[in-house]
Amino acid sequence: MSKTAQPGLVWKRKTGITGDRYAIIWVSYILLALGLIFMVFPFLWMIATSLKSPQEIYSLSLIPSAPAWENYATLFSGTAFGRWIVNSFIVAVLTTISVCFFDTVIGYVLAKFNFHGKKIIYLLILSTLMVPTEMLIIPWFLYAVNFGWVDTYWGVMFPGVISAFGIFLMKQFMESVPSDLLDAARIDGMGEWGILVRIVVPLVRSAVATLCILSFLGNWNAFIWPLIVTQTEEMFTIPVGMAFFSSEARDSSNWVQIMTGATVSVLPLIIVFLLFQKQIVRGIATTGMK
Repeated sequence: MSKTAQPGLVWKRKTGITGDRYAIIWVSYILLALGLIFMVFPFLWMIATSLKSPQEIYSLSLIPSAPAWENYATLFSGTAFGRWIVNSFIVAVLTTISVCFFDTVIGYVLAKFNFHGKKIIYLLILSTLMVPTEMLIIPWFLYAVNFGWVDTYWGVMFPGVISAFGIFLMKQFMESVPSDLLDAARIDGMGEWGILVRIVVPLVRSAVATLCILSFLGNWNAFIWPLIVTQTEEMFTIPVGMAFFSSEARDSSNWVQIMTGATVSVLPLIIVFLLFQKQIVRGIATTGMK
């Protein structure tokens, strides 16, 4: 036996993977790498364009000749983009807190309490998932007008303070919590709020984290309803403000602003993902198992 064949035989003996299987794995890695390139390239192009001057905005070169960092200074000094970031942050954070609280409580009640009409209430909540958002915009807007919520933070937030999907998610996870454990806590004198906060929530924290992350991302990227309910530039969220840029994109300088604003707007989402990527993966994986 030649010495050159020994490493291959050792690798085959350790892994149990044949040569054909090894080739398939490498082909899979190559295909995944190509897919990654196609997915990442638009993002890289966006960042590169945000650093270009208006004269080279239509250049096919990915790397700008001289990075124009002043585009970011112009974005915040020449527009209300800073205010839009604050608006989006307020709406996303407050709505996420509301969804986390109400959906967790309602999911706990539907999962661990028995009362008349429970199934009907749960079916009514689930039925709202079948209603397209576009059909709800008119009732939402009438409510906003009648109660004076137009062009206010509450007007932007109130349609999303409770999520039917979040209730469904939390109920499904809380049903896996042993009821005997909760009964033991009640015998020890613990109240329902204490049981929920100190026992149930820690056991379903992956679902809570997933719900909070999805809620934050959804409200940060919300466009249709904020576009309708906001009327002044000071109350725009980032997606609405970006649409305002696009409507005025008559020259290359506006496209520079669009790409610069888009780059800044995705930074919070990247930070959220980097900070909570373990919770995202764990929550999605556990949801699939559930």
